Amino acid sequence: MKPTTITTLRQWKKSGRRFASITAYDYSFARLFSDEGLQVMLVGDSLGMVVQGHDSTLPVTLSDIVYHTQAVRRGAPAALLMSDLPFMSYATPEQACESAAQLMRAGANMVKLEGGKWLSETVKQLTERAVPVCGHLGLTPQSVNIFGGYKVQGRESEAADGLLEDALALEAAGIQMLVLECVPVALAKRITDALTIPVIGIGAGNVTDGQILVMHDAFGITGGHVPSFAKNFLADTGDIRAAVRQYVSDVEAGIYPAEEHSFH
Repeated sequence: MKPTTITTLRQWKKSGRRFASITAYDYSFARLFSDEGLQVMLVGDSLGMVVQGHDSTLPVTLSDIVYHTQAVRRGAPAALLMSDLPFMSYATPEQACESAAQLMRAGANMVKLEGGKWLSETVKQLTERAVPVCGHLGLTPQSVNIFGGYKVQGRESEAADGLLEDALALEAAGIQMLVLECVPVALAKRITDALTIPVIGIGAGNVTDGQILVMHDAFGITGGHVPSFAKNFLADTGDIRAAVRQYVSDVEAGIYPAEEHSFH
């Protein structure tokens, strides 16, 4: 299978082709996702909640992400694989470079980090050292204690303008992709239209270039609170492989996320 690269995603954005992506944490699911047409995957620090059973992503270590990245890469050798830099593994540019090196050696094609324009120097140093970077704005789960919970971000005009400013600053610093989480649809469109890089939404409406879901949400096996932007594709199909194909198809057609999965 021909590898999916950031060039592939840029071409899709330019042509208006939507794409689906998903979190993956092990060999078997990564292989299944790849077989059914999902070629963009994230080893997310969400594993702290859905795999390890914590109540936030904060306990996840760099070693955890390295381990799961190695497993996912073996299952999906042609996928574009992003891996999260976990909490406090990129407090300085120097630390970020050391952490990113471990993830790239483990098989990641790109690292993802949470935060705004204050990360510009870190992004610049990573990209200068051949590490592709995906930004993450909006609801950034590592900041749960600052936000006081998992809340929609950017609803007020000043906050919305600030997120757009952050996105432009990060793009100027060198990020090659951006994840927007839990922001109003209108703001997601402003940011997606303003950037030349692909934008992936989660709880950001169907106006972004791509979509991502935590795999447990997509299959309805999330314990406790289920995000309002999630959809259980397994309930509609009764088969995991069919559920993956339905997810990909619905994203590409702009059917998912629908109005009930969006914020305003």
